[in-house]
Amino acid sequence: MSGEPFDWHDFLGRWQAEWVPDDPEDDSGDSESLGRPGADEAALAAAEERLGRRLPPSYRAFLAASDGWRVDQTAGVYTLGGVADIGWFQDPHGLTPLYEQELGDAPREEDVLLAGMWQRALRLETDSDMSHALLDPGDSDQDGEWALYVYQGWSGELPARHPSFRAYMEAVYRGFHGSRAGRPDFVNATTRLQDARVEEARRLALRGRHEEALPLLEEARSFGRPHSRVLLQQLQHLTTPGRSQDYGFLAADPRYLPEVLPVEAMTPARGEWRLGGDDHWLGMMAARGVDRRTAETVLSAMRDGVHRYAPPGPWGRAVAEAWEEARWGATDAAWRVLRDGLASWEPPGPELIAPIGLLADPFLGPLITPERGREILSTPRAGEAGAARDTAPDPVPDLDPPGLAWLTGPTVDGQPLDGYRCVWVEGADPAALPALLGQEGAELDVPATARELSWRAFRPRERDGVERVEHWEDRAVVAVGRTAQAWAFAFDGTCGRHLNERFTSPAAAASASGRAVVVWRDPRAASPRHRPAAFHLSVAELGRELYAFTVRGTETRRSGEIPERLDPVRLFRPETSELDNELRVLEALHLELGLSLPRFALTQGRLRTFTTRSWTRAPQAGERYACLTFERDRRRP
Repeated sequence: MSGEPFDWHDFLGRWQAEWVPDDPEDDSGDSESLGRPGADEAALAAAEERLGRRLPPSYRAFLAASDGWRVDQTAGVYTLGGVADIGWFQDPHGLTPLYEQELGDAPREEDVLLAGMWQRALRLETDSDMSHALLDPGDSDQDGEWALYVYQGWSGELPARHPSFRAYMEAVYRGFHGSRAGRPDFVNATTRLQDARVEEARRLALRGRHEEALPLLEEARSFGRPHSRVLLQQLQHLTTPGRSQDYGFLAADPRYLPEVLPVEAMTPARGEWRLGGDDHWLGMMAARGVDRRTAETVLSAMRDGVHRYAPPGPWGRAVAEAWEEARWGATDAAWRVLRDGLASWEPPGPELIAPIGLLADPFLGPLITPERGREILSTPRAGEAGAARDTAPDPVPDLDPPGLAWLTGPTVDGQPLDGYRCVWVEGADPAALPALLGQEGAELDVPATARELSWRAFRPRERDGVERVEHWEDRAVVAVGRTAQAWAFAFDGTCGRHLNERFTSPAAAASASGRAVVVWRDPRAASPRHRPAAFHLSVAELGRELYAFTVRGTETRRSGEIPERLDPVRLFRPETSELDNELRVLEALHLELGLSLPRFALTQGRLRTFTTRSWTRAPQAGERYACLTFERDRRRP
């Protein structure tokens, strides 16, 4: 920035011509001059001789254009002095030792510079609110520019750093514009230019050229121009979908409310709203003009997982089709439907440039990864296809690998699953699984993430509809979906209990109308001598078990006529590792039976759930069992 030609006379003259008081009721200073005549070379040289240093280029050029400037109470600094006013700061407040004691054993370079700045800085302000504008000759760049620090003594915050005096003045100028942007009488060449750039950025964004739109909106936002913030937030939101955004008064506009209000409700619905809870959020929405009952309804639907993104028109039909795919775990297929339908998206008004309402849908929202968000923004929309770039970005690859081998790898937290079990039912409607496998009265519950499922799995007595749970029972909370090969599945990735001799396979009960497969992988216990890893497979058809095996360490129990490809002797080899054996059996299940599971939906998305009947039978006469309960002592931290 500092090395570029810069006309201080033009910049300061424009600022002076545009100046109006911050208070629209105060017109007493309309003709007041912000600057003074520039200092001549002799005055500049005399100041440099007095200071013993040559001034940095951009500050020296500023003084030659205006020997001081009134910055209009920006950041606590009111007036910058001229050549006769400036002097060395010399740390009158004793800040150096305070900053030096925070450096530690391996301080960052910027922290060392800041600690030494107080003794060597040049003070520029002559009028302020306990604030200082300090040029630091020890923090300079290749062009000879000194960094400028603004220290607000009353704030308790670190000084704000600007790389040069010019950068500081440009930031102050933008702040001057931002503080007056809401005034209808504040219209000038700069505001007209920035508003034109906002409109240009809006068109670029709809044409899929969001990377070109981004810097235009960032600059316009720094000037406080209307609409720039909300347009910029949509670009940022889709490239960082997990980040919360505040769309201000847009949520109250009936045109945008169906897209925006559910997105605004995502944070309080997750329980992450810390500022006074629901009442505070609802009050904030009411202050923006949102009907309280409407906000309550949307928040309740978001919290219960029943909200559904349902826009009108051709885009709405694509969304509905994708929703049907995503709700049973076919997230890649759902994304392809959305991608193909994006061109038909139409904004409900000029302040929306992307379908951000997708993010609030419990099934479709998790599909929008940062990469897919960028693909949305790179897709021409709203009839702008003819203005697209010649070279479109490559489509984001599918996220679900084929088969089951992914079960052995790391999931969202970087760790593999600590055991898993699953029931597949061939050709079944996933909605029918609670009747086949569920506890009495079981129905599909609201969509849940893998983390939410793990919380439920270890609290069986807190589940709705369960009047009594015996200690010996092993009821699983399972996620429900459909594979690409049309197997309905019920998957448990938490496995709070272990595979034992009282295990009763649910395969026969699940196979009333066709084939059913049960797989249970029980991990090794903490002590290998206590319990080795185990793997169970059972296959049934029309209510009758066809074959099964359970392998635990070197012991194998088998029944029925097991296909050669699934023979445990072939799959579990003592000379190979547990991981290799597991990978071998999972690959065989995929090849022999066509089994698979959607990794993305099970680890990062949301699926419907229900609670199964117990996977273990009741103890028989003479059998004993022990139940250990661990409770945290709440009196201790």
